[in-house]
Amino acid sequence: MPLPGNTLTAVEQLAVDTVKVLAMDAVQEADSGHPGTPMALAPAGYVLWTRHLRHNPRDPGWVDRDRFVLSAGHASMLIYSLLHLTGYDLSLEDIRQFRQWGSRTPGHPEYGHTPGVETTTGPLGQGVANSVGMALTERWLANRYNRPGHRIVDHRTWAICSDGDLMEGISHEAAEIAGHQKLDKLTWIFDDNRITIEGSTDLATATDQCRRFQGYGWHTLTVEDGTDLEAIDAALAAAKAETGKPTLIVLTTTIAEGSPNMAGTAATHGAPLGVAEIEATKRNIGYPSREPFHVEPAALEHWRAGAAEWEARQLAWAGRFARYRAEHPGPAADFEAGARGQLPAGWAEALPDLAEAPATATRNHSGRVLQELARAIPTMLGGSADLGGSNKTDISGGGDLLADNPGGRIMHFGVREHAMGALLNGMALHGGVHPFGGTFLIFSDYIRPAIRLAALMGLPVTYVFTHDSIGLGEDGPTHQPVEQLAALRAVPRLLDLRPADGPETAEAWRAALRYRTGPSFLALTRQTVPVIDRGPDPRSADGLHRGAYILREPATGLDAVLVASGSEVAVALAAHGELAADGIGARVVSMPSWRLFAGQPREYREEVLPSGVLKVAVEAGSTLGWERWVGDAGIAIGIDGFGASAPWREMYRRYGITATAIRDAVEKALASRCSRG
Repeated sequence: MPLPGNTLTAVEQLAVDTVKVLAMDAVQEADSGHPGTPMALAPAGYVLWTRHLRHNPRDPGWVDRDRFVLSAGHASMLIYSLLHLTGYDLSLEDIRQFRQWGSRTPGHPEYGHTPGVETTTGPLGQGVANSVGMALTERWLANRYNRPGHRIVDHRTWAICSDGDLMEGISHEAAEIAGHQKLDKLTWIFDDNRITIEGSTDLATATDQCRRFQGYGWHTLTVEDGTDLEAIDAALAAAKAETGKPTLIVLTTTIAEGSPNMAGTAATHGAPLGVAEIEATKRNIGYPSREPFHVEPAALEHWRAGAAEWEARQLAWAGRFARYRAEHPGPAADFEAGARGQLPAGWAEALPDLAEAPATATRNHSGRVLQELARAIPTMLGGSADLGGSNKTDISGGGDLLADNPGGRIMHFGVREHAMGALLNGMALHGGVHPFGGTFLIFSDYIRPAIRLAALMGLPVTYVFTHDSIGLGEDGPTHQPVEQLAALRAVPRLLDLRPADGPETAEAWRAALRYRTGPSFLALTRQTVPVIDRGPDPRSADGLHRGAYILREPATGLDAVLVASGSEVAVALAAHGELAADGIGARVVSMPSWRLFAGQPREYREEVLPSGVLKVAVEAGSTLGWERWVGDAGIAIGIDGFGASAPWREMYRRYGITATAIRDAVEKALASRCSRG
């Protein structure tokens, strides 16, 4: 696009240079960090945050604010400078404490930790994918709640990304979805500084990003001088004017712009410039003070000159929303509840009673539960990575969520598990919806980076992982998860749920939606599992909420405790019968959730898994970690190799996950104890 002449006023130049100074000084003080990219992006940050971004620093949680994502999270001093200078609750002292213990300015931006930070970024590609989920949610909410004369949802999503973001495969997945969905309120600003940690980008890539994104259905613009405020302003305005396509702005910058000796070099990417070069840079750009962390009063006043206008925008919106509430009280109440993350009153009453449900796979039970929940929770939306029919994640009557049907509730992520996970995070971060996504458990490996970030941010995302063991059978070891449960259980804050039958599956969904401080997953079978006889109290599956509970007691003394999850609970129950026939008293414990059980009082855990009694764990997966529950003297029956291609019953027999194998292991262990005694 044509580039207007650069016409910075003195105070604008001072405002831009202040970002550079804060970035240089903070990284130097911390003796670590990334100064070059914040320096290069200072002009773009200035134009976006003062001329285009709809926000209110006094209320970072305003629901109709624009969302800003710094996907290039290593450039965190850019967003920290912008937050401080525009008046968010982030002080200059916070800037001084960059990267220090307990500070509000960690090395990479963290959601919920620093006011104004919309998502945790740093792992490259995650932020831009989050932004697609945010933009998708904005459009969905606008379609649901806006009425003629009332546009209560009307904001944009902006993201700054680096060459590293665009190299990561997740960016391809997310960008393709955004183009296909025609998310015209989404803009990515690509910092094209042609530098990576190892040197020039020529070492690793020669992609024409404009052509690439045009192929995805994006509108593309170029700004050939990253210091030209008017050219940047014109590009941002053109992005806002575009309808029907998301926009990529390729912004040519010079890393560490302003540094007289190091600008344009890889050395400025991830290390301090050094005291001497910082002094030289301040002289070179004509900054009034050499004192570290000095902010000129004129610059601060200029940065905050828009505060009254920013606040007025929110007040005007509040007035519009008050009129909306008066005319549409029901939708207004629903909107406000959704913005607070609340589920509709009485949602749990929609859970079906599956105590009398016929024997089937737990994925089928889950599908039935999901249909009822979707009716009770209209803002529940999601889908699958091209496995909706297998995961049972389609919502009956929900409609496909597409550009020409923005109110649909079934999201088709395509064969893009990684992007699906990051989009779900963006949807949860935006708020107002309750997202879920499904795939096979084996492919949770493809989502794991996004799962980890969901856990780090405490996002209530629900994953439906079906085909959860060698029980999927003939597809063979490439599709049979072995180590995935152990790996997922190791993620802090991630709630694991592996139900054994219909009633437990219903309770697992209840637990997942109640869990608001992190993500959760349901691990579900492909193969049919029997209905567990719970005796006179079929609601005893409520024990799932304690993580583990007693299903069956021995008729005589307690010789062993059999602990199992999911489909192996039925196997343990069968072993209970075989042991009883041999005069051995065994308790059967269903343990659908390690995390929930670990959170129970010590007395309850001891009651369920008493000390001094032989404990045997049974699960069709890696035995890693089960020693936590069965102890060093216990037994873990599982699979510590890979699976094979065969019918599932044959698989279980071959791998020793049978009632007879459990009986033999228990009797051998008890005999060994007797001989030692």
